Amino acid sequence: MSANTWRQPTGDSDLSSGPGQPDSSQPDPSADGTSGTGESAAVDTPGRPARRFWSARRIPAAVVALLSVAATGLFLYDVVSVRAGGPAMRWRRRLAEELATRPLDDVWMIVGAAVAMALGLWLFLLAVTPGLRRLLPMRQPAGTPGAEEVRAGLDRRAAALVLRDRAVRVSGVQSARVTVGRRKVKARAEVHFRDLEEVRADLDATLGEAVTSLGLARQPALTVRVRRPKKG
Repeated sequence: MSANTWRQPTGDSDLSSGPGQPDSSQPDPSADGTSGTGESAAVDTPGRPARRFWSARRIPAAVVALLSVAATGLFLYDVVSVRAGGPAMRWRRRLAEELATRPLDDVWMIVGAAVAMALGLWLFLLAVTPGLRRLLPMRQPAGTPGAEEVRAGLDRRAAALVLRDRAVRVSGVQSARVTVGRRKVKARAEVHFRDLEEVRADLDATLGEAVTSLGLARQPALTVRVRRPKKG
């Protein structure tokens, strides 16, 4: 944990007292030999881990709903037509005949079962996985009223741009490319002067501090690679 300190202005300031400023009518603390600047440590307390954002899955849900409604309506219409004394549709008679006569080890039966299983597994994965992998959940501050009702997320591309901007500021770095994942941050930099190990050490320190300052709920691991630019 890092402590951020702030300093109060001394009693000799010409600014009028107000919110956040000391009153000039108070005695000068430096008169009794104590320090004239007061320091107050504001500790950055890490909050509890935040859950990932869940996708609404609107497109898959709409497709499944439309197909289900269409199939159900078609079967219902055919059943009502048969109950009313009319003949069943040709495709339903053919389907019932094929299902009744084809063996289970038939190629088309196996292919149909595999397709149905793949679609079911895909829908199951959509139902149990959060999705929205491009959004990284941020840490929720502890001890703040109403913090549980607010959730913040950071786009992975925005985080990569921030880290790349910090990387190119390091002395000796000509260009940099940063990829931000949910568990790893990979940085690749081209160095046109200075020793590679020195630049790598500076990048480790700079990007490590930058990743921590992003305030992500899960701290990703940092990997830094440096190289000389290709000649020609």
